[in-house]
Amino acid sequence: MRYSYLRESVCRVNIELSKSGLTILTWGNASEVDRKAGVMAIKPSGVPFDKLDPDQITIVSLQTAEVIEGRGAPSSDTPTHIALYQRFESIGGIIHTHSTHATAFAQARREIPCLGTTHADYFSGPVPVTRTMTEAEIQEAYELNTGKVIIETIEREAVNPEAIPAILVANHGPFVWGPNAEKALENAIVLETVAEMADRTFGLNPTTPAISQVLLNKHFLRKHGPDAYYGQKSGPTKRP
Repeated sequence: MRYSYLRESVCRVNIELSKSGLTILTWGNASEVDRKAGVMAIKPSGVPFDKLDPDQITIVSLQTAEVIEGRGAPSSDTPTHIALYQRFESIGGIIHTHSTHATAFAQARREIPCLGTTHADYFSGPVPVTRTMTEAEIQEAYELNTGKVIIETIEREAVNPEAIPAILVANHGPFVWGPNAEKALENAIVLETVAEMADRTFGLNPTTPAISQVLLNKHFLRKHGPDAYYGQKSGPTKRP
């Protein structure tokens, strides 16, 4: 099949998503895009993660949402994924879960504030929460409108989707992204961890203030800025 490379990658990430503990039953999905081919691969709707194989991963046109390859129907969240891929060129992979702590913030309609350096290592500020969707948005083209309300929130908050690669959909749960599905999964794991940390921190001190901007910037930019120095440099190793 033409897109076997993409289907194998997305199948692997969906299985890893289940093993990570961020999902149970059939909740959640992972996708990845091939922009040159104009397609994305996504988990099929309602299929348990432990039953997945690459042949079941569906290949969908980014323009028409038509299924090009794969057995069965794609995830019901496909229109949400497509809307984000169409709007933001930097997004190459998307994860959606109902992970416990991040979803609790979404249900509380509360952003996840940056309280410490763990959060700042991955997100350059609070993780925003969308407004609640209107009755009309829910009744008609619900999944597409979910994508639209995410986009609206990113643009209203002037959020850089590369610097804050996640958002909470009010009363629903998190959507997380990255340059590919594997990186989106890493960001989803971090999001759930910092959501749990924030929840526990507020349990200890409900008035805990946000981290200082200077400390936030230091931690985020040392990993992601133009002069980042965290981690090993790529390239040939010099002999002593």
